[in-house]
Amino acid sequence: MIASGSRIALLMHDYLVPRAGMPGFGKMGIGLLRYSPNPVVAVLDETTVGRSLLDVARVDHSAPIVATVAEATALGADVLVIGVATVGGVLPERFRTDIVQALRAGMSVVNGLHVVLNDDSELVAMLHPGRIIWDVRQEPPGLMPGTGAAAALPGRRVLTVGTDMAIGKMTASLELDRSAKVLGLRSAFLASGQIGMCISGDGIPLDAVRVDFAAGAVEQLVARHSATSDLLFVEGQGSILHPASTAWLSLIRGSCPTHLVLCHRAGQTRISRQPVTMPPLREVAALFESVASVAGVQPGPKVVGVALNCGHLDDDDAARALAEAEAECGYPTVDVVRQGADRLLDAILRA
Repeated sequence: MIASGSRIALLMHDYLVPRAGMPGFGKMGIGLLRYSPNPVVAVLDETTVGRSLLDVARVDHSAPIVATVAEATALGADVLVIGVATVGGVLPERFRTDIVQALRAGMSVVNGLHVVLNDDSELVAMLHPGRIIWDVRQEPPGLMPGTGAAAALPGRRVLTVGTDMAIGKMTASLELDRSAKVLGLRSAFLASGQIGMCISGDGIPLDAVRVDFAAGAVEQLVARHSATSDLLFVEGQGSILHPASTAWLSLIRGSCPTHLVLCHRAGQTRISRQPVTMPPLREVAALFESVASVAGVQPGPKVVGVALNCGHLDDDDAARALAEAEAECGYPTVDVVRQGADRLLDAILRA
């Protein structure tokens, strides 16, 4: 975990500006800027030094963009978080220099990539007393295969599903949990990836869990939180449409959701970096419902609403996109960042 009171610097060189056709590579940092309970005091990105985060990344946050670890530590940072997602989860070569500087300066390092920094004896030897390297993507101990037992648990289990990867499933889950807590409901956000785990301090890094135990890991997480919460918002991963994605099925089997919220990026018609055309939202919703119910053999959840990611649009274009999508699919459709998740929560509570 990131200790309470720690002050974060995000390592994001060349990944802070959204890349055309390649969304999501800066999502670790963007997620923490929006939702971290710990203050983010600096963002490292040599390409945009001195500019505002609102201008560069459309995130309204006061943290300055700086070039060096020394500048970040001068601003009070004591934890360096690798704020990027890379193809294959590899560490960008130039990032190691900043990690070395951070460790020598007495900082802890949080790593959400697949590469294990604790396997690097040179880096481990640089740790100051009381500091850690947290490799978030590590399989938890004591896992068992799934049994489907979550279906018998009380309360609502809401799973976010998507038309693509990196499309806003975590954001929708966090905003739904926020709306529920405002109403005084006993709700919980259940993280299934490295970003959500850094925000909430709990969860499972599902893409680091062996496939035989993935559904069981989700099942254990849901069962543990079901005892203290009536409304669970389970962070979705991947997409049924994406040829490289499998985690979505483990989440369905492990959580046995009672409701689904479909996440989509406004205007997107093809899977990112893949030759796959997206069906209409109604058909994608029906596909998820069919899989969750085993083609109708078992009782299954229904899609109750759409979280439409309009982060790349201005306010007028976003309003048009929301109206068009809702008219097309027939579900309550909201941009949870601009509008909050109250309409989606209402649909869940009424279903």
